[in-house]
Amino acid sequence: MSEQREQPGVVIVGAGMAGVQTAVALREKGFEGPVTLIGAEPHPPYDRPPLSKAVLLGTVDGSAFDIDFEALSVELRLGVEVTGLRPDAREVDTGAGPVPYDLLVLATGAEPVGLPGAGSVPGVHLLRTLDDAEALRPVLERRDGIVVVGAGWIGAEFTTAAREAGCAVTVVEAADRPLPGALPAEVAAPMTHWYAESGAELLTGVRVAGVEPGTVVLADGRRLPADAVVVGIGARPSTGWLAGSGIALGPDGAVVADERLATSLPDVYAVGDCASFPSARYGERLLVHHWDNALQGPRTVAAQAVGETGRRYDPVPYFWSEQFGRFVQYAGHHTETDTLVWRGDPAEAAWSVVWLRDGALVALLAVGRPRDLTQGRKLMETGARLDGARAADPAVPLRQAVL
Repeated sequence: MSEQREQPGVVIVGAGMAGVQTAVALREKGFEGPVTLIGAEPHPPYDRPPLSKAVLLGTVDGSAFDIDFEALSVELRLGVEVTGLRPDAREVDTGAGPVPYDLLVLATGAEPVGLPGAGSVPGVHLLRTLDDAEALRPVLERRDGIVVVGAGWIGAEFTTAAREAGCAVTVVEAADRPLPGALPAEVAAPMTHWYAESGAELLTGVRVAGVEPGTVVLADGRRLPADAVVVGIGARPSTGWLAGSGIALGPDGAVVADERLATSLPDVYAVGDCASFPSARYGERLLVHHWDNALQGPRTVAAQAVGETGRRYDPVPYFWSEQFGRFVQYAGHHTETDTLVWRGDPAEAAWSVVWLRDGALVALLAVGRPRDLTQGRKLMETGARLDGARAADPAVPLRQAVL
């Protein structure tokens, strides 16, 4: 009788969406070896999108994943910070001692960028973790006056919640419009009015010079009173702990993964916000800091773990945002050289835009038009080409604009 080969042990560093879904995907693929999931936070693994909405407003107490890890035979090690990786020894170092691995998955996500010099000032908040949301909940309950630094996705979602709670909110954005890093000026410009409609004040084209207790000092000399300050100026891959490991990192700090999400080290993979990957679909390397990427990538890693090495990771990126009474969805990846086509009037409640590259649909932003998003995402997956004139008619379903 031949001896059955024991499956390797998988260690997953990071217990957010990407790490949890990696553990789930492994079991769904029939992987029977040991799986250990290490999380730095003491809380049971939880979903992050509700933090800027329901958890923040107190309508729910938490957002823990409805997953029975014991039934999945997944060992949870929570409240354990991973401090280093030693590939020669095939171990990760933690505050509780070294943990050996046969196959390692990096899923440490991203960490928010702080405002220089403001970290120790009382009343300054970030919004990334459950503890962050819990710390901000009393601020909304007291209806404090709040200054939000940054008019990106997080800034808009927090402002929406704070206005719903009755807080006075001033948003400070260094660029000349909201979402400067995500959308071109002509698309983001109509969103400027959303802030005023909600009763929030949006200041664009002005930088924060410093934060003092109770005050935000602007570069132009203005001083904004602030019971609380919420900073949302971006996030960077949480990869500092990998220093000295020899793993390849990009200039953005992300782990450089290949089309199978394998890293430069043997038997080490990376998923979610901490990793970039090459996209044949878009012809460049992508770093996607959104929920859907953390959901989809683990399936590719799980496939590699069970020997399905032909699987490649090249998704159509997707994310959504609920802000100012609007449901905003984006799919794909656009560049400044792509042709932008409007579908509808941005002054209305529902509109969308599509980006075409040599006639092919490569990206879509939908505001209150979920059907456009659903159809457009499928068309991007198949590489469909559109008739620009028909695509510009909001009454024409996108699938009927295909050439």
